[in-house]
Amino acid sequence: MRTPLRLLRTSLTTVVCGLLALAGPQPAAAQTTNSGTDKFAQLETLLPTPNAYRTASGAPGKDYWQQRADYDIHVTLDDAKQAITGRETITYTNLSPDVLPYLWVQLDQNVLAKNSITATTEVSQLQDKASFQTVEGLLNDFDGGFKMEGVTGQDGKALHTVTNYTMMRIDLPAPLRPGQAFAFTVKWHYNVNGKQPRRNGYEYFPEDQNYLYEIAQFYPRMAVYSDHQGWQHKQFLGSGEFALPFGDYRVSITAPADHVVAATGVLQNPAQVLTAIQQKRLLQAKSAKKPVLIVRPDEAVKNEGSRATGTKTWTYAAKNVRDFAWASSRKFIWDAMQIRQDGKPVLCMSYYPKEGNPLWGQYSTEVVAHTIKTYSKFTIPYAYPVAISVHGPIGGMEYPMLCFNGGRPEKDGTYSARTKYGMIGVIIHEVGHNFFPMIVNSDERQWSWMDEGLNSFMQYLTEQEWERNFPSRGGEPANIVAYMRTDKSLQTPIMTNSESVLQFGPNAYTKPATALNILRETVMGRELFDYAFKTYAQRWAYKHPTPADFFRTMEDASAVDLDWFWRGWFYTTDRCDISLEGVKAYQASTTDPAVEKARAQQLQAAAAPSLSAQRNAIDIQKTVVDEKPELKDFYNNFDPLAVTPADQQRYAAYLGTLAPEQRQRLGDSRHFYELSLRNVGGLVMPVIVQLTYADNTTEVQTIPAEIWRKNNAQVTKIIVTKQPVISFVLDPFQQTADTDLSNNAFPRQPAASRFELFEQQQLAAPNPMQSAAQTPVSPRQTPEPKPVGGSR
Repeated sequence: MRTPLRLLRTSLTTVVCGLLALAGPQPAAAQTTNSGTDKFAQLETLLPTPNAYRTASGAPGKDYWQQRADYDIHVTLDDAKQAITGRETITYTNLSPDVLPYLWVQLDQNVLAKNSITATTEVSQLQDKASFQTVEGLLNDFDGGFKMEGVTGQDGKALHTVTNYTMMRIDLPAPLRPGQAFAFTVKWHYNVNGKQPRRNGYEYFPEDQNYLYEIAQFYPRMAVYSDHQGWQHKQFLGSGEFALPFGDYRVSITAPADHVVAATGVLQNPAQVLTAIQQKRLLQAKSAKKPVLIVRPDEAVKNEGSRATGTKTWTYAAKNVRDFAWASSRKFIWDAMQIRQDGKPVLCMSYYPKEGNPLWGQYSTEVVAHTIKTYSKFTIPYAYPVAISVHGPIGGMEYPMLCFNGGRPEKDGTYSARTKYGMIGVIIHEVGHNFFPMIVNSDERQWSWMDEGLNSFMQYLTEQEWERNFPSRGGEPANIVAYMRTDKSLQTPIMTNSESVLQFGPNAYTKPATALNILRETVMGRELFDYAFKTYAQRWAYKHPTPADFFRTMEDASAVDLDWFWRGWFYTTDRCDISLEGVKAYQASTTDPAVEKARAQQLQAAAAPSLSAQRNAIDIQKTVVDEKPELKDFYNNFDPLAVTPADQQRYAAYLGTLAPEQRQRLGDSRHFYELSLRNVGGLVMPVIVQLTYADNTTEVQTIPAEIWRKNNAQVTKIIVTKQPVISFVLDPFQQTADTDLSNNAFPRQPAASRFELFEQQQLAAPNPMQSAAQTPVSPRQTPEPKPVGGSR
């Protein structure tokens, strides 16, 4: 006797009918409501109102202006006392429509003064153990900060100034009107920091008793005055870096006569500071295909033992730059190679002590050249005449045309893969800063992500073009997952002032870089993204962009509404976690009773009886009806799945009501799958689904983030296929930084992971080269140019 089968109620005009076994019971998803803030709300209320200076498209307006500051600087390095003495004349030109009664100058060295606001407001705590560096930082016994010796006008009269920690106001003798320029002279001195060098300082080499100086923020610098905020004179507390105007620099650096000095700009007096053979080598470098050694390793070693009593003055000039930095040591090896970028020569150079070899001689200048080429391809042509990488005490810091980089092999010349790729990565990053923010001159004091994040994204692209599968630390969405999973109380939105950011590295570098990579690969596609990103660089080269200018340009040049993306990634701490809650499978019914009732019979036969039915079959020997057959009637022998003449008549009558194209839809062999999706993490993102078919072939479908626009939390999506699907997986290539892969598959799949056993004492990072007694690569040697005339 057959048990009646409860069928899904459908009308004959419904195409999608039969519920298959892949489905599970699912909650209904309302798709017309939002809870909380609409994640697709436009950003107009958050962004500044467009005007004649900055347009709604993100481009500079017709009345855009910016100030100018030109510098003539003379500094002297005291190698015995590790001190700098300086004198500068600043010519400040007011190109704004405003009258300025005073000027603001940055005194960044004051961050190291004993009474600095940084030291006063620094929060800290002591553990059972503390490093000497920690204690020295708490004691703060370094005599740092600018020692101002005077500020005078061109007439020699002292100007009234007021110093507020790292900012100095200069009260002008008369208001500076639009179009006018004012020149003033500043004299100062300060002690170079060697105990805790961060952005500038020195390294002492006890083996040969020499110093290597990397010098920046060494002179009082003009603050930015702009259309959108007036004076940018937020205090320098240590994290938020610098906001600076453009100008021309002429800088004369007096150092011991046996020092080699590298600096921003072009050397103006090579005949006075270089030997004849060094000048010939520089000339050779301009046509060489590989770096040419200007100062060879053996010459640098010999120079380490010298102690010149006199001095030399190196004069450098740089046009249209926002800053200036330099390095000086008698330990420097120096190599150079000229490339052409968009038809213009760029002299790529590296300065490094012997302790940097073989890594530095092998890679540094080649990496500089590669970085200039790759960044120029994706942004704007590099227009400066030189690009320099210097190895010393600063792990990584950037300035126009010159940067400081870390990465040092072991004393035996071997190095780990981490050291090698870390050095290459930091050189790419710091050289890349020539574009962001040295050319596209964003405000680092407020928005670190506008230089560090954009630059880290470009670093990722450049690393991948250096070597296939380069072990990049940033860029890949999977690499940011651990940070995105941290407690929200330990995170701040990307759009947070630089000095208030928590977890500075992930927030200012990795998260925005990852966001841009997701934009490029998943949201916009490479063609649209690359064009819009290049447009932003072109619009704001040698200007002062704001976050709104970037957001607006990316949308303006691509026709992609990205407000939801900026809101989620940049203004919140939401994370991506999209859960595939379940899947219902359907196929179209033929409505032919012969076909559909036969299918129902198969399903009924395949269905296992319930536990109660199984036990009743054993426990109940006979039912009442079994004992009294007279109680049976028509329905005891009725088979609801048997095809009757009435069924066939109704089917024929129904077919007569259908158009030919409608009849073709009956029994359509395609498969309809209803996916139930839930936004667990709060960050709306595209839904990327990989379908695996019964024949084990796969297909990936990308659904734009707008699927969440009417319900930010829960949606359903119908996917139609020609073949049956055996599994669905969200984000199969980890494109969206999804923080929980365990809910990405249906049927569910366990997320693979491993744990590592370790002793309490951790082992040092592996150095396979050392273990294998591998001979390191020797520093590159280049043919000696034939000397002409005498030598110096």
